[in-house]
Amino acid sequence: MRISISITDVSGTEPAGLAGHLADTARAADEAGLDTVWVADHLLQAVPGTAVDDPVLEAYTTLGFLAAHTRRARLGTLVTAVTFRPPALLVKAVTSLDVLSGGRAWFGVGAGYLREEAHATGVPLPPTPERFAHLEDTLRLAHQMWRGDTSAFTGTHLRAAHPVSSPAPLTRPRPPILVGGMGEQRTLRLVARYADACNLFDIPDGGATLRRKLDVLAGHCAAMDRPVDEITTTVSTRLHPDEPAGGLVDRCAALADLGVDHAVVLTAGPWTAARMDTLAHAAADLADVAPRSRTP
Repeated sequence: MRISISITDVSGTEPAGLAGHLADTARAADEAGLDTVWVADHLLQAVPGTAVDDPVLEAYTTLGFLAAHTRRARLGTLVTAVTFRPPALLVKAVTSLDVLSGGRAWFGVGAGYLREEAHATGVPLPPTPERFAHLEDTLRLAHQMWRGDTSAFTGTHLRAAHPVSSPAPLTRPRPPILVGGMGEQRTLRLVARYADACNLFDIPDGGATLRRKLDVLAGHCAAMDRPVDEITTTVSTRLHPDEPAGGLVDRCAALADLGVDHAVVLTAGPWTAARMDTLAHAAADLADVAPRSRTP
């Protein structure tokens, strides 16, 4: 089972120390064999229990910095709100990350949801149906640009006369696409049509919600004649304060029994050396845990 780290909170560190803290965290993840270093993509701090003016770094600048301090871990946002950046700029940012990291970029994207952030900072957050139309336009454009098709693009909202992607990404056939969110009618349908991975949440209900979401995803895939096992299922779960590695191992093993391929681990507050050590031990114990196949 794949284990990754999500960096959501860098509070408690002075600005002059943020670079060193992030570099140390990313190197520890790299050395522990973690699959991916994910970062949140927000302009204001949005983690529960934090203050809105706690420090937040721009995501793609941060990922470029982390690329220089890692050698094997993949890198991505969990996830970028599709309306934060023009679609071609967003595709260019992911492409640049892929090229400069040696082919380690994810394209993590979603419809966005934080109305308070949009109001406070002036970033766009259109009504929900429009955001999903923007998301589908962006996914279509990414596929087109990454296959080298420079013909004019026409989407629901987006027009691009000559969408060039140069340099091309190093990852072949393209950087993997993760669509975040659990919506059954729109989000998971877009996962089935355009994405390589989904991101769901570890809800403490004995796996009932995850089973339902995975069944819905399988239904969308069947309707599109696509094998559901082509899609990596990632689930965000939390390492609790002072939780031993064994507790995380048991929780992730239970997720694997549901068919989850990839656990993305968050923690309250910043990642510390002790928490990274716990995560490294858990990842080693889970290396041979095989997720259950979701193919009927």
